[in-house]
Amino acid sequence: MRVAVVSESFLPTTNGVTNSVCKVLDHLRLRGHDAIVIVPAAGAPAEYAGFPVVQVPAVMYRQFPVGLPNAHMQRILADFAPDVVHAASPFLLGAGAIGSARRLGIPSIAIFQTDVAGYARRNRLGAATKFAWRVIRWIHNDASLTLVPSSSSMVDLRRAGLKRLRRWGRGVDLVQYHPRNRAMPEAVALRERLSPNGEVVVGYVGRFAPEKQIERLAALRDIPGISIALVGAGPSTPQVKRALADMPVTYLGELRGDALAAAYASFDLFVHTGTEETFGQTLQEAHASGLPVVAPRSGGPIDLIDHGRTGFLFDPVDDAELASTVELLARDPALRHRMGEAGRRGVLGRSWESVCDELLGHYHSVRITSARVVSARAVSARVRGRQPAGTKAS
Repeated sequence: MRVAVVSESFLPTTNGVTNSVCKVLDHLRLRGHDAIVIVPAAGAPAEYAGFPVVQVPAVMYRQFPVGLPNAHMQRILADFAPDVVHAASPFLLGAGAIGSARRLGIPSIAIFQTDVAGYARRNRLGAATKFAWRVIRWIHNDASLTLVPSSSSMVDLRRAGLKRLRRWGRGVDLVQYHPRNRAMPEAVALRERLSPNGEVVVGYVGRFAPEKQIERLAALRDIPGISIALVGAGPSTPQVKRALADMPVTYLGELRGDALAAAYASFDLFVHTGTEETFGQTLQEAHASGLPVVAPRSGGPIDLIDHGRTGFLFDPVDDAELASTVELLARDPALRHRMGEAGRRGVLGRSWESVCDELLGHYHSVRITSARVVSARAVSARVRGRQPAGTKAS
């Protein structure tokens, strides 16, 4: 199978969209498929996983490259002749790819991943929220199929009038993130740094951005015997540091690979504070690492946390409940251990290999549907061609 992967974000930028795209490309190589990658021009490598990477014109917006639709898109797709177009978190570039695919008769799959409308709502942009949903409908309803990461997103998209929706989650690296990492020398050393006097380490991993609402961790200020470890960076760093200025917080910066795995292994529990997460990949990584997870009862975490078994879901607007839940776990190591084990068991069926095999199934389904539509149109055209002039088919 030949797949054209069009992504609004790619290396060297690292985020959830980039990481998912890289996992998909790795899997396509593993299964022996062919691919091309089309991304905004922002210093991307010339190839990835042996597949060529084509960069198209882009503009920078808040230090993020935004790919622009262009006349070359249809030519690129026509020359590669893919069996399916995969549009990752489509916006301008993805919309252009989906439109070009439709004109070429190629089925397309759009991956809903970034809550654009949520951004507009959070910033109190009432008219912009309505406009954002119109744009989302326009982009995704043009695709053959939209894959949605969570039941919460599915409800929102159906309510907004999107069609042809199916659930598709994200995988987690069950080898990279594992409870045995606690014995890694890097994890042991980091643990000694974060918990010099036996403190319970409350960890967070993710981008420092307004939608992550990390400042809410200030609600943990009065919980005795804890320390807070934050992994990540981003535009909200100054605000976060101000909000948590008088608390025992260690800023670990951006981490990847073994260093990130060691960080998870040094935590006792994991807390996520944002209420607009369409999925919540770091929650899965925490579960794979054997940690109980605390997150708002909102968005993606609803599907990822089995409340009372693998962690706790708190009222999205109640910081007091956030604090009481963390305090309960901080005081009860046996409860943390039970929930951590349950969390690990809960993600064992979500390896990237199994999740990407599911994606290949979606590729095949839109190809079959597209072929049936083309065949039906051909038959209809032949029937119409045989009608005597001035008559109608019965």
